[in-house]
Formats: sequence, structure tokens, C-alpha cells
Amino acid sequence: MFLQTLKEIFDTFGAPIFVPVVIFIISLALKVEIKKALYSALYAGIGLFGFNLLINAFIPIIMPVVENMVKSTGVSLPVFDIGWQATAIVAYSTKVGMIFLGLALVLQIFLFVVKWTNIFQPGDLWNNYSYMVWGSMVYLITDSMFLAISCMIVLNLYSLLFSELFAKRWSTYFQYPRVTIVQLHHVGSVPFAIAGNWVLNKLVGNKINLSPEALQKRLGIFGEPISLGLILGLLLGLLGNLNNLQTMAAWGQIATVGIATSAVMVIFPKVSGIFAQAFLPLTETAKKSLKKSNSASKDKSREWYLGVNDAMGYGETATLTTGILLIPIMVVLALILPGNEALPLVDLIALPFMIQATVAITNGNIFKSVIIGAVWFSIGLYVITFTAPLFTEVAKGVGVTIPAETLLITSFGILTSPVSALIFLAFLSQSWLWIGLVLVIYFAAYILFKKNKGAITDYIERSALLDGNRLPKEENTEKGAYS
Repeated sequence: MFLQTLKEIFDTFGAPIFVPVVIFIISLALKVEIKKALYSALYAGIGLFGFNLLINAFIPIIMPVVENMVKSTGVSLPVFDIGWQATAIVAYSTKVGMIFLGLALVLQIFLFVVKWTNIFQPGDLWNNYSYMVWGSMVYLITDSMFLAISCMIVLNLYSLLFSELFAKRWSTYFQYPRVTIVQLHHVGSVPFAIAGNWVLNKLVGNKINLSPEALQKRLGIFGEPISLGLILGLLLGLLGNLNNLQTMAAWGQIATVGIATSAVMVIFPKVSGIFAQAFLPLTETAKKSLKKSNSASKDKSREWYLGVNDAMGYGETATLTTGILLIPIMVVLALILPGNEALPLVDLIALPFMIQATVAITNGNIFKSVIIGAVWFSIGLYVITFTAPLFTEVAKGVGVTIPAETLLITSFGILTSPVSALIFLAFLSQSWLWIGLVLVIYFAAYILFKKNKGAITDYIERSALLDGNRLPKEENTEKGAYS
């Protein structure tokens, strides 16, 4: 009953209501003035609501074009991508998922309070469905609630480690003070993105500086976000209407997608600025606390980050550009990769969500982000090809009707993480040898990171700034908002 009520609260109020409440409570706990705490909460809610309005208006415009592009290939693969929304519903409909819903809230708060992690994950509780999907598949095969719950807890531990690993980089790049993303399906790519960035830097990939600033400098008016968005939108519109360019409707759709993409690139930073203002009082309080701590002792004040929804980075220029470029690339790769049976469709539009970690780590280098993303998601295609039969059975078990022409279903956005898949396979094997190995790797990585956190985060920052000596962005906040 409690778990059902908890789920109903999340479904009813959503992030635009829940996150402001969390921020207000945290602000008061940190002794922020009530007026400033209230404004922080309101700016967070307004920003989140603005993001949702923008993205929810953009996706219905661009989705038919993506569907047309995929259909025009004439290829039918047996594994169909139903999208992250439907996958989330499946996850929240399972018995295992409902149990983990309450457990995750307690676990994530506990890990933060005891300082096991510096990430306050409950800022984005909704995305716990990513753990629930993997746990539900473990339960389906093993019929062991213990193994399923254990798998989800271990996945949560890994995602918190990855999130903390690049929290400073995400916060710095997207200009949200003390904020980062925590979603398992996104942060799982962090180690791969760091390694990929290192390899490409060794291959002088950083010399090919395709950051938004570099494009604007080289291309002039055509490199500005407003023009770049128009060009990308028109290109995607053309790819989705190659078979009917002789019709007026096709050109109307092409023009609409062009203007819509341009609008997102122009409006998104303004909404981003509103949301960023929510964290100014927290940042000011943290700085004061740091000064007091340093003057009182040699210990440093704790630097913690609030986990937020992945919508925060969707429309950033390099992120949206990289995501849109990857849409046709991933369709082509899905068609030509030997052994792949999955056809990305609904979640293709989620690529700007999925590429955020890589974009932050490359400091907005679109060239490197596209390469790293293409390789990572190609590996992910094999992951969803393998797991599709299991996920399909889970979906059927909660009453999902599978279309007659579809053999298997999956989610390109949620189930493509190779790291999550390897952990899942260890628990699926029911072998304590493999499960033990997963735990040993985690604790070894955790200890190594905690002992060398400063050096590791400094390395990530230095690597990011190698791209054409690109400097950090200027602050995207308005001063005096709380006066």
C-alpha cells in the first residue's frame, strides 16, 4: 500500500513539483534565508516546467520525420524499439519494481547521509525505472527476489560512482552549480567516454575543434545556434521526406522541423538560465561554509551535487547537435552491423538525452562526441538484441500487448548500456564467482576513486579543455535574482 501511494505521488506531482520541494528543504537545512529558499524552489519548478513544455512540444514535431526516415529504409528487423516512456511504465508495473521504489529512496538517502557518496540522488527519483527493468528481467529468469533486488542495488552503486566521477564536469559544462545527472542509462557511458576522449586526444582528435563556439567563429552567421538549428532541422526533415519531396506537405514538414529545431536552440539557454538561478543561494551558502571550515580546521567542506532530470541538458547547442547528427548515423549502423537485430525508432529522438555525459566530457566537441557516441550505441545495439526476448516476456507479464507484426520489443534509450548488461548477466548466471567479481571491481574502483578523487577530476577537467584551448563557458545566471 505504501509503495503504491509513493508511486502515485511521483506520478501525480512529477519532477516540476517534487524537485522544488527537495530544494526548499535542503536550502532550509543549509540555513538559507526563507525568502531565498522559496525563490530557489520556484525557479527550479519554473525551469523544469519550461524544459518539459519545450521538449514535449518539440518531440511530436520531429518524431514523424524520424519514423519516416526509418520506414524509408525498407528494412524490417525483429526487435522493435518502443521507447523509454513505455519501458518506464513496464518497469513501474512489475512487483520487483514496486518493491525497489521504496527501497531505493531509503538506500539513496542513506548513502548520501553517511557520506558514501556526494550525490543526492533522490532529486530524480522517477528515473529509478532504469534499475527496475534490469531487476525485473533477473526475477523473470531466476525467480529469486533476493538476486533481483541485489542486482538493482549493485547497479545503483555503480551509477552513483559514475555520477560522482564526472559530476564536476557535467556541472561545469552545463553551467548548473552543484548539479549533475544520475540516470543509470546515461552515466553508464562515463568510463567509456573518458577512455574514448583519451584515445581521440592521442589521435589528435582535439585539434578538430567542432565546438559551437568554433563553428560560430568559422561559419559566421551559419554557425550561430539559431542558424545551426535551422540547418540541422532542415537536413533531418529532408532525410525523413526523401520519398515524397514532390509534395507540398513534405516541404511544409521540412520547414516546420527546421524552425522548431532552431527555436529549441534559442529558447533552451534562456530556460536554462532560469533553472540555474535556483542553485545560487546553495552555492553561496556552500562557499561560506567552505571558508568557515578552512579557517576552523584543515578539513575541507563537503562538496556535494544534487541529482536532476536529464532534461536539463537536452537543448544545449552541442548536445542537441550531436544527438540529431547521431539519429541517421544510428539508423544506418543498425542496418549494416552484422548480427544486430534491433531497429532503433522511438528512442532515436532521445539521443540528445543519451549523449549528455559524452558531450560534457569532450567539452562540447561535436566531432569527438559523435564518434564516441556512435561506437557506444553500436555496442548497445548488440545488448538490446540479446536482452529483447527477456524484456518482451517481462512486458507481456504486466499486460503489454505486442503488435502482430512485431516479434520482440526493447528500449534503445534504456537497455543499451554494456556496463549494466554485464552486471545483469553476472546476477543472471546465479554464480557467486561472477557476482563476487562484479562486487570486487566496484569496491576496487570506489576505493581508487575516493583516494584519488582530486587528481581524477582534475584530469577530466584538463582533458576537456584540450579542445582547441577552449575556455570554460561564462556563468549563465543572473545576479541579484534574490535581492
